[in-house]
Amino acid sequence: MRLEHMTWKQAQAYFAEHDTVVIPVGSIENHGSHLALGTDFLVPSHIAQTIDQQTDVLIAPAVPYGVADHHFGFPGTVSLGYDGLKMVIERIVGCLYGYGARKFIFLNGHGGNDNALLDVGLELEDMGALSALVNWWQLAGELNPKWKGGHGGGEETAAILAINPDWVHMEDYMPLTPVDLSENLKVSGMKTVAFKGANVTVQRRFQSVTPSGWYGPDDPRDATAEWGKEMLETVSQYIVEFIREFQQIQLPDRG
Repeated sequence: MRLEHMTWKQAQAYFAEHDTVVIPVGSIENHGSHLALGTDFLVPSHIAQTIDQQTDVLIAPAVPYGVADHHFGFPGTVSLGYDGLKMVIERIVGCLYGYGARKFIFLNGHGGNDNALLDVGLELEDMGALSALVNWWQLAGELNPKWKGGHGGGEETAAILAINPDWVHMEDYMPLTPVDLSENLKVSGMKTVAFKGANVTVQRRFQSVTPSGWYGPDDPRDATAEWGKEMLETVSQYIVEFIREFQQIQLPDRG
């Protein structure tokens, strides 16, 4: 049930009987030289199609922009920043709250959005509402460890191959060449370096960590549309079942 396809009379009827809304949120940012800038927006939008087919929940239009300042340096990246995304989400949920929405599910495609979405969630609880943050790529790795990946790696590449292979350009693939800080401070993650058996967070622009724009143990060259199809179907079905359970929550009556 898509908000953008409804009349105000239909929206009024929905909120008279229901209080749950799904809000897909993504980002327009670097995903390696081989993968579409809109990956973090395109995947949640695709999952929302499955949700729409299998539930009666209201789905708001996806928010395409997120918090992607760390990807500046790669052409095409667009970022609202933390303050911008938080303000946009606050206004969206504030409007929907006014019509009767009390349960919000953020269907998220980008980890950089987490803090803004979680902080809005705290504000919603203070208003007698509740939110859930559903990060599809994390779910995939938990549901099947073989699918766990990094940024712009095989996991996300497989997902886009399953959605539309025209958005994957392996002819432009660049190998992973992490830039270590020194001989004894080697890149161990997107924000960390290893030192004497432990990891230390060192925040750098993503381009400073990996000039190719992707990072992770999951090489994009291993991605297949079959992997992506199975992964997206499994993740989508899990989210559908979660939504049905989330809809049944009884929130405290605040009078």
